[in-house]
Amino acid sequence: MENIDQQKRSLGASARTDWLERIFKLRQHGSSVKIELMAGLTTFVTMAYIIFVNPNVMAAAGLDHGAAFVATCLGAALGCLLMGFYANWPVGLAPGMGLNAFFTYTVVGEMGYTWQVALGAVFLSGILFMIMSLSRIREWLLNSIPMSLRFAMGAGVGLFLGLIGLKTAGIVVDSPATLVTMGSFGEPSTLLAAICFLLIAVLSHRNVFGAILLSMLVVTAIGWSMGLVEYGGVVSLPPSLAPTWLAMDIAGALNVGMISVVLAFLFVNMFDTAGTLMGVAHRANLVDENGKIENLSKSLKADSTSSVLGSFVGCPPVTSYVESASGVAAGGRTGLTAVTVGVLFLLATFFAPLAGMIPAYATSGALIYVAMLMMSGMAHIDWKDITDTIPAIITVVMMPLTFSIANGIALGFVTYATLKLLTGQRKKVSVSLYVLCVIFIAKFAFL
Repeated sequence: MENIDQQKRSLGASARTDWLERIFKLRQHGSSVKIELMAGLTTFVTMAYIIFVNPNVMAAAGLDHGAAFVATCLGAALGCLLMGFYANWPVGLAPGMGLNAFFTYTVVGEMGYTWQVALGAVFLSGILFMIMSLSRIREWLLNSIPMSLRFAMGAGVGLFLGLIGLKTAGIVVDSPATLVTMGSFGEPSTLLAAICFLLIAVLSHRNVFGAILLSMLVVTAIGWSMGLVEYGGVVSLPPSLAPTWLAMDIAGALNVGMISVVLAFLFVNMFDTAGTLMGVAHRANLVDENGKIENLSKSLKADSTSSVLGSFVGCPPVTSYVESASGVAAGGRTGLTAVTVGVLFLLATFFAPLAGMIPAYATSGALIYVAMLMMSGMAHIDWKDITDTIPAIITVVMMPLTFSIANGIALGFVTYATLKLLTGQRKKVSVSLYVLCVIFIAKFAFL
């Protein structure tokens, strides 16, 4: 009888393995179920900080914190499951860092739109991304933007995110005399934010597993011991999603003044996604001998669709995470890694009380660290050609100084086209870039 039970369990396990093999082609990619599950866990831990950071950022825009937490987890889970089952790629997705700050602090805070309208802009940008992913427009547009501006956009978003983190931490504060100045490290929250950032940097350098998440939890525990954090529990049923479910105002986002916002969401998401996916593809050996990337078109479609689905639940653009490289390094080669990440994000919805306890100074330390990683793209810019470097620098610097990713992109594009035109290099500027510049100039002149 015992042998029969063992045989049944063995057959059941074999059937599950065969099912997974048919879907994810594990043997073809030189992987196994155990390797993929561990890779998925590795990726999740390295990007799990987003379930604490994003709700705090979105709550600053007026969204219900509990609903924003669930939306973050669901948006990430939907993206990961889509990437895993449809594209069979070992890539985790979640609401984009930098884009969430743009959503809250620029579109809602600076421009004065409601968060519902901002979600409408996220929806529209996702639809445009989907259309491009289904056609040759994507390749045409990707190729039309010069490399220097592509790298500058990523670095500029990083600098913008860093300013948000420094401001939230109280390390940088406003000043009537000098516009900005140094905050006081005598404030416990400011000091703890700095400690969180330094702890993340040290642990990351030492390759400690889940360095960002671990540092945030350590600083939260220190804050609790000092009476700065009130214990609210760890596990509970997920909060209601009703406050953000289908709350986007698409009609409001069709306002002419929102064109630059939609384009900013689109460009940053598209170039960030393309860079991340191509980088992960090479690390995961998804490139054949001819240089063709396996299922790249499907992965782009999965990413763009995720942004649309994320707007339904109340997320800023959902995008592929570069932290997926950690899972690939752990052996992840197929979509089972991404599916594992998605399932873990679903399980994370039961940890809302813990998310509610994570203070702003802990998340700001993570923001500052991630911002500095994003600025590494500046190393790839050709510093010998000033007609490339000046537009790139303007893009990077003007994003935080105007408190707008959209303005930084617009000013960088216009400067690039102008310099190339006036220095006899007009052939280096694509027709599409000229069209975008006309749109941006019209925005500055009339809106």
